Amino acid sequence: MSVHLHWFLPTGGDGRTLVDRHAYTDGGIGRSGITPVSGVRAPDIEYLAQIAKAAERLGFEAVLTPTGTWCEDAWLTAVALAQQTERLKFLVAFRPGLISPVLAAQMAATYQRITRGRLLLNVVTGGDSTEQRRFGDHLDHDRRYARTAEFLSVIRGAWGGRPYDFDGEHYQVEGGLTALPPDPLPEIFFGGSSAAAGPVAAEHADVYLTWGEPPAQVKEKIDWIRGLAEERGRTVRFGIRLHTLSRDSAQDAWATARRLLDDLDPETVAAAQQALGRSESVGQQRMLALHGGSRDRLEISPNLWAGVGLVRGGAGTALVGSHADVADRIEEYHELGIEHFVLSGYPHLEEAYWFGEGVTPELAARGLLAQAPSAAANGRPAPGGAPLLFAGGR
Repeated sequence: MSVHLHWFLPTGGDGRTLVDRHAYTDGGIGRSGITPVSGVRAPDIEYLAQIAKAAERLGFEAVLTPTGTWCEDAWLTAVALAQQTERLKFLVAFRPGLISPVLAAQMAATYQRITRGRLLLNVVTGGDSTEQRRFGDHLDHDRRYARTAEFLSVIRGAWGGRPYDFDGEHYQVEGGLTALPPDPLPEIFFGGSSAAAGPVAAEHADVYLTWGEPPAQVKEKIDWIRGLAEERGRTVRFGIRLHTLSRDSAQDAWATARRLLDDLDPETVAAAQQALGRSESVGQQRMLALHGGSRDRLEISPNLWAGVGLVRGGAGTALVGSHADVADRIEEYHELGIEHFVLSGYPHLEEAYWFGEGVTPELAARGLLAQAPSAAANGRPAPGGAPLLFAGGR
């Protein structure tokens, strides 16, 4: 079982700060609860192309493109960047309920052909009713997961090559199909920590994706999903979403983490925590519980730092330390059964190089990568298929 490394495209903006330029307080429309910060980089196509090209050069298999109000559209951004890269795959995030599953199946099939199999599809159920209503979706949390289960049934049926009928609570389809199904058919990744999410993962996911909790909690999730899948006669693989802050020495890495923390004033943290606390996402509430809104004792497990989650929604923890330290933690998660690591860091361009030139060679030396990073950088195909990722979009 090899480690698969993926990076992140900050389509909502980037910079040398943890301050998430998504919404706090007033829904983010006026951004009155965010202290102005310097060093913010707009997510223009030229800058995102730099990150995508760096990720490809450094041997990452794919980049995750998030979805939401404060991000550029994931489909359009990814197809533009696919024209500027050769091997890099794109984890394109979108939400069931906002698009027909048959249309999504057709879009995915077309995208696979245009990019020669470089699409990974990230289906986001959504854990924030305010955000969902902004897009016209008024289902509650549990019904959204029920709809996602139907969505995945329909999208697989439409890829079957024959007219497909489906009569569910949320979708009624007659003769749904894609004239030319995607080849290869994408795998499905799924993320969700609630009781409503577990059965969907067990029934539909090829890979279950979790945010970066301490290893013991991650093991509990793995055991939970694995057990549910076994009851259904299925096998599920696992992935994790984390930030990284890797340096030549642990001292330098932790100094950078302290600098990021020093940039956060109490008002910004309080506004972020208030907004994030309203989320219906069980995974988000688990992220908040790791630090409780406090700056004290943010190293919640060796080299696992919860400072990111003070102001950022979604993935809120980072692996911090020397390159060997970070490789140790990745190896620890890998021993629990984690294969896919979806990573990011602030700023995303520089941190891609810190990780790719520091941690990736460590992992290769330990035999954890299917292909040495130098091989990917020299133009030979990167490892891995073209999975359909189903998880939280950030």
